[in-house]
Amino acid sequence: MTAEVLSTQVKAMDATQNEVLAEVRNHIGHLTLNRPAGLNALTLDMVRTLHRQLEAWARDSQVHAVVLRGAGEKAFCAGGDIRSLYDSYQAGDTLHEDFFVEEYALDLAIHQYRKPVLALMDGFVLGGGMGLVQGADLRLVTERSRLAMPEVGIGYFPDVGGSYFLPRIPGELGIYLGVSGVQIRAADALYCGLADWYMASEQLSELDRRLDSLQWNDTPLKDLQGLLAQLAVQHLPEPPLHALRPVIDHFFALPDVPSIIEQLRSVTVADSHQWALDTANLLQTRSPLAMAVTLEMLRRGRELSLERCFALELHLDRQWFARGDLIEGVRALLIDKDKNPRWNPASVQALDAEHVASFFTGFEQSGS
Repeated sequence: MTAEVLSTQVKAMDATQNEVLAEVRNHIGHLTLNRPAGLNALTLDMVRTLHRQLEAWARDSQVHAVVLRGAGEKAFCAGGDIRSLYDSYQAGDTLHEDFFVEEYALDLAIHQYRKPVLALMDGFVLGGGMGLVQGADLRLVTERSRLAMPEVGIGYFPDVGGSYFLPRIPGELGIYLGVSGVQIRAADALYCGLADWYMASEQLSELDRRLDSLQWNDTPLKDLQGLLAQLAVQHLPEPPLHALRPVIDHFFALPDVPSIIEQLRSVTVADSHQWALDTANLLQTRSPLAMAVTLEMLRRGRELSLERCFALELHLDRQWFARGDLIEGVRALLIDKDKNPRWNPASVQALDAEHVASFFTGFEQSGS
């Protein structure tokens, strides 16, 4: 089957045809994550379908650009289908190993894609959803957008390229987002450079109409940028993180997680006190091991290429199901739902620096 035939199919022709929709209109390939009831969480089959379709469109001269979106109004993508990975590990299968290898390959392919990609980040964009959009050329948010790398809350670390894009946010903002797992909205997404354009969600249908009638005159990227400039803005007033930037830069540059929490609790300055206390309390609910490994990973990621960042994340992945806190986090939050994870270690005070460092042993020599 030729690339041209593939590119004009309305739906991906495999078992996941209803979970990933593919359509070409006006030389634009539209890919829609279509699991709205599951907040468009990614499965391995969806990852494979997305990658296969992107490769077909890359070879198709009739496709000038790609638009990524999620079905429904709640989420672009709330991450990977973590329950299926938990079940795979518990059953002794390999799905949880294959998933990360192929998901990261897809994310890297989007970063390196030679045609412009427009990501419509409406609703939740969490974890694996961030991995899909951060390699896009044009990242658009709405008033419904909620962005986060929340992995530490389930005993994991911010992967899917998070070790690359988080530490490249100015100052220590990315370290804060990764270690705390907090959600941000549109203004902060633009301020952090995690999004490029803002548009009201009610304008998305108009954007679609304009895309369908877009005249291709210049390069595809410039044509798309010109259209967005007519409908969207690139800055929003008073991003909350702007005001917090000095304190975030101070606390999240401290050497380790116990120091960060201890100093947050000691803040007495009135305009920072409540934020510092709330942040310390939030960190106390996260996996101590996941936060410590995340802090080290993000600081290493600052000096690594994109490819090496993905390799570092895979290096951690291969150990994490057996040695990390993810299985316990999923049990407590998704399986038994007692919301009382028994982290190991149980507190940041019990963290052992040599144990944290052991997760990175062999990475420099691995060359993978």
